[in-house]
Amino acid sequence: MLRLASYVEGKWNEGSGKTSVLFNPSTEESVAEATAEGVDFAAALAFARERGGSALRELTFAKRGELLQAMAKSIHGIREELIAMAIQNGGNTRGDAKFDIDGAAFTLSAYADLAAELGDKHVLTDGDPIQVGRTARFAGQHIYLPKHGVAVHINAFNFPAWGLAEKAATALLGGMPVLSKPATATALVTYRMVKEFVDQKLLPEGVLSLVTGSPGDLLSHLQTQDVVAFTGSSGTAATIRAMDPFVTRSVPLNVEADSLNIAILGPDVSSGETMDLFVKDVTTDMTQKTGQKCTAIRRVLVPEALMGEAKERLSERLGGIAVGNPTSDGVRMGPVATARQYKDVREGIAALAAETSAVFGGEGEIDPVGAEKGKGYFLSPVLREAPKGGGHGVHEREVFGPVATLVPYNGSASEAATILAKGQGGLVASLYSDDRSFLKESVVAMAPYNGRLYLGSEKIAAQSPGPGMAMPNLLHGGPGRAGGGEELGGLRGVTFYMQRTALQGDKSILSAICS
Repeated sequence: MLRLASYVEGKWNEGSGKTSVLFNPSTEESVAEATAEGVDFAAALAFARERGGSALRELTFAKRGELLQAMAKSIHGIREELIAMAIQNGGNTRGDAKFDIDGAAFTLSAYADLAAELGDKHVLTDGDPIQVGRTARFAGQHIYLPKHGVAVHINAFNFPAWGLAEKAATALLGGMPVLSKPATATALVTYRMVKEFVDQKLLPEGVLSLVTGSPGDLLSHLQTQDVVAFTGSSGTAATIRAMDPFVTRSVPLNVEADSLNIAILGPDVSSGETMDLFVKDVTTDMTQKTGQKCTAIRRVLVPEALMGEAKERLSERLGGIAVGNPTSDGVRMGPVATARQYKDVREGIAALAAETSAVFGGEGEIDPVGAEKGKGYFLSPVLREAPKGGGHGVHEREVFGPVATLVPYNGSASEAATILAKGQGGLVASLYSDDRSFLKESVVAMAPYNGRLYLGSEKIAAQSPGPGMAMPNLLHGGPGRAGGGEELGGLRGVTFYMQRTALQGDKSILSAICS
């Protein structure tokens, strides 16, 4: 069986002791194994700080961007192999695999372009010089420079390619080496990507490390110049936040956690392109990656007067989604990624069923296409309907699968905002309306509860990628339940890996330092 080694201290380490097995979620067959037992995490971090950090800091922004572009090109070079692995180990359809893998390459390329704009310099300025004396000669200037530590990235199971790339792009451009820890259950794609980077010698030694098994005591070895970016459950995030390095050493921590993302249909939309966009986006977000996206729509607010139309349109579109083994012709949604995920989603659906009624898919029962009877972690898309305003569970529990709940409301922006806020903070809310007054009132009321607002209208219907796609030049993160973090967003994501410092001195000297 293939053994996924970790890449630390400039060499591959297969680990020792008990291994974790990676499965094909369509067949439940084992595809690989991994363990990180025996890896010296303190030494791995020290090597990255000393070798990788110093090598990156010597490079200008433009040169770091060339590294990112090389990584993007290498992903394209093995794209078909990565797609096959995503189908095998993640249960992805070909379209879902492309979404992850092409998203990884696109994000790296986008930050490479940003690096070229920053040019051949090492210092990033924050704003213009500020006069702090009697004359303009005595000035202040805020600057950013790389932290002298390691960026430890802990990624979720659902995006093994994009998860690595979106965090690595910002950290490497910011001048910090990366130690990436993907979820072991779906680490095959991540492992193959890093192996390609290593085989092609794309990065200086120590710039990128990989841990494919359990992280063990990794986080206990963090120092004050290190940072951590975590994507996963709010429960795990709470455990990490309570650990000593974050409490006593103030190690920076960026968290992307649970999110009950919401789609809101405006009262003015009963037909036309905006209604079509709403139906398409909700269906896509329910079924793409089998609903296993942090940005997927979980709550769907519909004016009471439009509920019949919405149920009919969504049910019809969901009915056209063939579920089964993604290697079978015509299949548009595969299984969830793991047995544990299957159990969690089924339990979540059952909890929702106690306070909602079925619209489509019942409680997830399905006869999957091309799958052996009794094998695989398959579910039907499930659409439920809550009473007006939604019950407690609708706004409290994220079911991380192909599941969404319709929630009737009175059609006012104020009531929609009140219902939205019950989710206690989200990554993205999507609004569908051509009524500018409704949209403005909604944005003002809803923005404090969301990292991103997507405004769907007939003007953008033909070009919109939908709310489920995290764009590299826009913030990805959200307040409250969503973790309180911010990733991507162009330079905003880069500065997490840099120290902002205020300089005071002669204006001409400051200018020379910053050039």
